Amino acid sequence: MTHDPAHSPAELRGVLVLPSGLQPGRLILRGGQIEAVVPDAQAPRDILILPGFVDTHVHGGAGGDTMDGPEGIRTLARFHAACGTTTLLPTTITNPWPEVLRALTAVAEVRRAGGVPGGADLPGAHLEGPFISPDRLGAQPPCALAPTPERVAQVLATGAVRAVTLAPELPGALAAAQAFAQAGVRVGIGHTRADAETVQAALRVVREAGGQACATHLFNAMGGIEGRAPGPAGALLADPNATLEVILDGLHVHDTSFLLARAAAPGRVVLITDAMRAAGLGDGASELGGQPVQVQGGRATLADGTLAGSVLTMDAALRSAVALGVSLPEVSRMLSLTPARSLGLTDRGELSAGQRADLTLLTPELRVNSVYVAGQRVKAEGERVEA
Repeated sequence: MTHDPAHSPAELRGVLVLPSGLQPGRLILRGGQIEAVVPDAQAPRDILILPGFVDTHVHGGAGGDTMDGPEGIRTLARFHAACGTTTLLPTTITNPWPEVLRALTAVAEVRRAGGVPGGADLPGAHLEGPFISPDRLGAQPPCALAPTPERVAQVLATGAVRAVTLAPELPGALAAAQAFAQAGVRVGIGHTRADAETVQAALRVVREAGGQACATHLFNAMGGIEGRAPGPAGALLADPNATLEVILDGLHVHDTSFLLARAAAPGRVVLITDAMRAAGLGDGASELGGQPVQVQGGRATLADGTLAGSVLTMDAALRSAVALGVSLPEVSRMLSLTPARSLGLTDRGELSAGQRADLTLLTPELRVNSVYVAGQRVKAEGERVEA
């Protein structure tokens, strides 16, 4: 598709993946937006057109990492765009406090400079750590801190944060949850040893402050569910408003755990990658937060065997969900609409007039054909789009 998206309309034809189902049709694009969605019985059947994927939790890819600064952020944004992700939150890891602030400042710098040409849109950062339990670090380095009012103020002053992860049992966590929610930052519950009642108190604070809440990688770094001790996962599944991040890579959660979340919380599951810098590089040595990591057979671990993030991409997560029997429209919602709305982004996530022209085109085998961010093509290898 060759055009100037700012001035002339352009057209994409294929099978549109809509909330109501699959519909052969055309998208009319103008000025970086979808101008119209038109049914078209003659549209080619060998191209699937989906809203671009929205990854709310991604540390790195193709050798780049959020903690590297602007170049690392640009590298990961371009890599994941090639895999169908049109919006992402560069995600930090628990490090010494000055390093965390430096990473947030780098995200703000990239945004001020106009984002990442050829990469995903960056509405902000996900601050995952250091406001987490030192007893539920997972693969995070041991630099956890309490969310004091001073630290929360420093974070908000960067202007970069769109989502945060908190362990609600930490001193000051409920006040921090309120401050973040009031500032429009999505509050994630994760890396926590809290009981269900403490999690429910945090969710109530976020709701009363008019904010959005979620589970940071549901089931991971938060314990399990028992009849008399539902824990964080139980509280989050039971809350009708919380969205639920799930890493669907076949390693972090059992397939049945994903299907449980889907059944218990329809419309609230958000697929994420939690990808690290090793994503896209194959097996071998890597690192996460300054810690050595080994990737073997797609499994990334620390020296002690702890799972260390993932090498997942959003298109692979889509294929895994479809293989488990989830329909393409439902998976599309998990990848696009639900995460977008969890961040308060109402201008993307579905194929409808007035939305950003953030689009992921797939082959019938569910492989990425091409990707558009605000109407600009960022991936064209093997493209088979009729215009």
